[in-house]
Amino acid sequence: MQSLVAKYAHLLVNYCVDIKEGDKLYIRSTTLAEPLIREIYRYALRAGAMVEVELDFQEKNRIFIQEAQEAQLNYVPLLQQEAMYHFDAYLYIRAPFNLVEDQNNDPQKGRIRQEALKGINQAYFDRTATRELKRNLCQYPTQAAAQNAGMSLEAYEDFVYGACKLYEPDPVAAWIDVRHKQQNVVDLLNSRKQVRYVTEDTDITFSTAGRIWINSDGQTNMPSGEVYTSPVENSVNGHVYFSFPGLYMGHEVEGVHLWVKDGYIEKWEARRGKEFLDRIFALEGTRRFGEAAIGTNYNIDRMTRNILFDEKIGGTVHMAIGQSYKQAGGKNESAVHWDMITEMRNGGEIFADDEKIYENGYFLI
Repeated sequence: MQSLVAKYAHLLVNYCVDIKEGDKLYIRSTTLAEPLIREIYRYALRAGAMVEVELDFQEKNRIFIQEAQEAQLNYVPLLQQEAMYHFDAYLYIRAPFNLVEDQNNDPQKGRIRQEALKGINQAYFDRTATRELKRNLCQYPTQAAAQNAGMSLEAYEDFVYGACKLYEPDPVAAWIDVRHKQQNVVDLLNSRKQVRYVTEDTDITFSTAGRIWINSDGQTNMPSGEVYTSPVENSVNGHVYFSFPGLYMGHEVEGVHLWVKDGYIEKWEARRGKEFLDRIFALEGTRRFGEAAIGTNYNIDRMTRNILFDEKIGGTVHMAIGQSYKQAGGKNESAVHWDMITEMRNGGEIFADDEKIYENGYFLI
């Protein structure tokens, strides 16, 4: 297992954020990820990086929201601010203690905190869009994440490391191969202007004219395996049903069905959790789409209730409400970016400029 952790660290440092001598690297995680962080620290120093590490402890954010007064809620963390504005690389390693510990936080305090962090969040979006800030989001297996996925910790470790291609003799080479294969798909999609997703319960079209389909090859997320874009904001029309449960901020909704006209979500239903969906759609920018994507990682073959993995499931598509990707040409702005996923392996089709390019979970090209 230690050799896999070392391979993981090597992949993150030397491929995902591609550390160069003199780079300033900011690592953020929890204390549970110490074994991986220790190896990342080792490889980053060997590569010549200046490394800063911030580790959260159990219930840190819950305690903060519960106890903080207004001045504290409005305080901007200095290390995080410096990193988002001036560092060269950022590794965020998910390693949760409890995935729902923030679920009952005071929403008003949460909004104040969100507003206080708006500046550094915008710097993050702006700098990662151009890769001026090389960032990667990844996962360290913990008991909480394993339980959430309905797996033992050992089985979950095997799942995570397999999804990241760490069982390959050379994980870096394996991800470069993914990049080359996905580039054929991206090149085709970037030559078309309109895309349509169709399933038994979905028929939705959107324009990508002037937008860019991006090849997600593991350098911004690990694992990866998707192609994505931001649709033209006022071009989305039709209806879309998300067959996978939608998870956001510790809340879960099921059976989400959205009806869209000229890019605006006019109506929504959910079999479970509609009250939370109502709250989200009251927030600025959430009734337009910021992303449309296609999952291509067939090593991820099940839902684990973790969007970092679930949105990459080979044979699925997803769309995100809220914040667009500037690097794709998107213009919608929101504090929310919520990916919702639907199954395509049971008759799903994708059309690009009226040509069928995808069927039953696989590209036809």
